[in-house]
Amino acid sequence: MDIKEIQSLIKFVAKSGASEVKLEMEDIKITIRTGSTSSSTPETTIVQQIPMAQAPAAPVAAAPAAQETAAPATESASKSDDSKYITIKSPIIGTFYRKPSPDKPAFVEVGSTINQGDVLCVIEAMKLFNDIESEVSGKIVKVLVDDSSPVEFDQPLFLVDPS
Repeated sequence: MDIKEIQSLIKFVAKSGASEVKLEMEDIKITIRTGSTSSSTPETTIVQQIPMAQAPAAPVAAAPAAQETAAPATESASKSDDSKYITIKSPIIGTFYRKPSPDKPAFVEVGSTINQGDVLCVIEAMKLFNDIESEVSGKIVKVLVDDSSPVEFDQPLFLVDPS
């Protein structure tokens, strides 16, 4: 997990209203606690423990920095082209699937005409499959996520031409 994923997780937990979330992976433990304090914003505490040696952590920290410097140039070029399109974003963290099952066709393809309420994809979260429905009508211009890949909260999934 890089810092961007952790920040996204914190935002998701804060918006969900959960008081505490614990996440344990092979090399990291994170506990996020939110609670009402005297101020209007919730207090968030993160605790990380990495039992691995410190040497592997340095290359991991350097890699996201390299990606972040390359991303703004790419994003600014694509934003000018994509400004007329509506972005459909992931409402939850999970695994993105374009098909209802491996032997069935994809819900939508590039060029598909969609209406409000049409199922666009499925996101699996905690062994539950959630249908993601379109909030707009239009034509699918681009699928931004590969099938069976993890997605974050508010991550762009599709570009739709509303015209």
